[in-house]
Amino acid sequence: MTEKKAAQKKEKAETDAAAAEGREQKGTAEEATAKEAALAQAEKDKAEAVKIAERQYVPEQAPQAVAAAGPDGQEVPAGEGDIYLNSGAHIGTRFKSGDMRRYIYKVRKDGLKVLDVKTLDDRLKLAAKMISHYPKERIIVVARRAYGQTPAKAFAEAVGGTAVVARFVPGTFTNPESTHFVEPAIVIAVDPEVDNQAIEEATNIRVPVIGMASTNNSLKNIDLAIPINNKGKKSLALGFWMLAKETLKERGDIKADDEFTKKAEDFEYKLKEGEEEEQRRSFERRQRGKDDRFGRFGDRGGGFRRFGGDRGGSSFGGFRRREN
Repeated sequence: MTEKKAAQKKEKAETDAAAAEGREQKGTAEEATAKEAALAQAEKDKAEAVKIAERQYVPEQAPQAVAAAGPDGQEVPAGEGDIYLNSGAHIGTRFKSGDMRRYIYKVRKDGLKVLDVKTLDDRLKLAAKMISHYPKERIIVVARRAYGQTPAKAFAEAVGGTAVVARFVPGTFTNPESTHFVEPAIVIAVDPEVDNQAIEEATNIRVPVIGMASTNNSLKNIDLAIPINNKGKKSLALGFWMLAKETLKERGDIKADDEFTKKAEDFEYKLKEGEEEEQRRSFERRQRGKDDRFGRFGDRGGGFRRFGGDRGGSSFGGFRRREN
């Protein structure tokens, strides 16, 4: 009898354990299903946010929006076109990606691609309308490049968002246990190439991404592109100044442009003492490096610099060219 009770007790314990395991598995499955549903809904919301902004934004008609042609022959937005041109916001690189082809107005004789200023103006205002739909404390702007950090901080301060500058720590958007964790509702990236980790994480959690993009950038995982010179300190300052001003207007925080007391110069990265000279030297080194990659021989030892650096050594096994 005692053995029978013990067996019954053991059987009941096993049944209870199996039931508990079943409930746990069911709970895990339900959590996974709920997570998938939340991500799917977030993806729909992200796509809808772009559509809503596009529907609500009506560009000014050509007769009022166009002034005299700029130095590159472009028709530019009345009143604001000159500031884009003066800041170099329309100057791209010598390279173009397939994604950015439609934003290019022309190619200069020196090979530089020129961005369409009217499209830049329209996209800044469209982006501002999109940003205005999100809680300000969850607006995140990321900038790894030095020139982008000051405008990113100034923009975040102006609209009440958060700037994540310099190195982007993996998990900042996806790991709640991280000390760097922030929960974005929308992300603005200064350079899609350099800020790719932040863009990837935002995409994984189905958060819309606005990207400041030059002619050479890929628009993979970018939901709304702003075609602009994202390498220049003046153009980035102007772009974020305009974006901040238009966002505040869309939210109703200010009614007119003159109520925005900040100036574009307040958004501009300031070179530190000696930095300008160092940048000049860095530029010269890069130019020499480009010459080397296009087939010039090294000065020492006769080896190809492309494969072996200044001393002629090769990266393929450490061989050097034999001297005769």
